[in-house]
Amino acid sequence: MRLYINIDHVATVRQARMTDEPDPVRAAVLAELGGADGITVHQRVDQRHISPRDVRLLQETIRTGLNLEVSSADDMVDFAVAVEPTAVTLVPENREEVTTEGGLDLSSEAARQPLSTALRRLEDRGIRTSLFIDPDLEAIDHAAALQTDAVELHTGQYANALGHPGRGDELVRLARAAEHAHGTGLAVHAGHGLTYENVVPVAALPLIEELNIGHSVISRAVLVGLERAVREMKEIVAAAPARVARPGEWLPPLGF
Repeated sequence: MRLYINIDHVATVRQARMTDEPDPVRAAVLAELGGADGITVHQRVDQRHISPRDVRLLQETIRTGLNLEVSSADDMVDFAVAVEPTAVTLVPENREEVTTEGGLDLSSEAARQPLSTALRRLEDRGIRTSLFIDPDLEAIDHAAALQTDAVELHTGQYANALGHPGRGDELVRLARAAEHAHGTGLAVHAGHGLTYENVVPVAALPLIEELNIGHSVISRAVLVGLERAVREMKEIVAAAPARVARPGEWLPPLGF
């Protein structure tokens, strides 16, 4: 399973003082040294953390792969096409939100049309595409019809569920969604709210091939350093048992 590290919050700290440190590009290099299989950043319209300059420098510097998250707005797709990252994940974006609050709305033709246009433009440039969606079977069917390469399942409801029964139900939902997406020919990624304490059950789902994790790793890096924080997460993910979760089944987290 690939582990992509989201370094947005390195830039968040930098922007708190509107200075030049910490540098997201240096952070990306340390993440790679710690074993990251790729780097993820979200280029928001309001540029609240990652800047266009950051993205361009990352594309020129990192040795793994760059997964660029953007909305389907024309100017954001223009930017993605110009940068030509390894992959682009189309995500919903609400300027009032602290972080992404849920998956893309694919329920109507009006909602799907701009996504279809964006996907074709990215595909024409040879950029791998993904749609960030809730683990909903109907949404997966719409994503498959849009002919994206992959879906990233939103794990926020799993991460926020309280207690083993609630989280177990959300894990089953993720497992079924992953199986359904795989059956349609889509690659399956997952991310949002995953931490050192809750990642093992998701990492154990055999049809998920990529995790995107950011805030938890950057938070731990404040205490132990980024290279070590990434290495610890990589070891936890790699050690997760490869078996499908079933109703009522719970896989405990691994310590670090």
